[in-house]
Amino acid sequence: MSIFYPDEYLESTYIIDFDKLYRDGYRGVIFDIDNTLVPHGAPADERAIALFAHLKELGFACTLLSNNKEPRVKMFNDAVHVNYIFKAGKPKPANYRKAMEQMNTTSENTIFVGDQIFTDVMGANIAGIRTILVKPIHPKEEIQIVLKRYIEKPILWAYNFHRRRVGDKYESSAMKKA
Repeated sequence: MSIFYPDEYLESTYIIDFDKLYRDGYRGVIFDIDNTLVPHGAPADERAIALFAHLKELGFACTLLSNNKEPRVKMFNDAVHVNYIFKAGKPKPANYRKAMEQMNTTSENTIFVGDQIFTDVMGANIAGIRTILVKPIHPKEEIQIVLKRYIEKPILWAYNFHRRRVGDKYESSAMKKA
């Protein structure tokens, strides 16, 4: 089941310590958009714009990786101005690798941030990228995502049980690579 486990599970994208991650040697961040950065279908808000400005200031390369069509991804990207890949086919790893090529990074110095286990986390894990799963920003989602959330619940329970059981001894595959 570890292919479904994130390296970290946090409340929000906006509490990630990107300054520390940069100091730790990470140089690229791949982001999902909907319910990771903004509510589903929403344009980039001030918080998202400020986040990307800070990431660029730190020296991070960033790519948006979305299964959405180009108009939705471009609309968000028009405000943050980073690389993007639309109709990504997540969880297939090919476009995770393409994103790293665009950013000139490797799986060892790239992070993926997303809100779904079966697309975001699974695909990034297959590609060998450190994963940060965040809680969805807003409960309004398309029906196919709502259904996936029910299937995610036992996996998140098992993940949390595993983390509590092994405590501080837990070391993710991504951390071993670093």
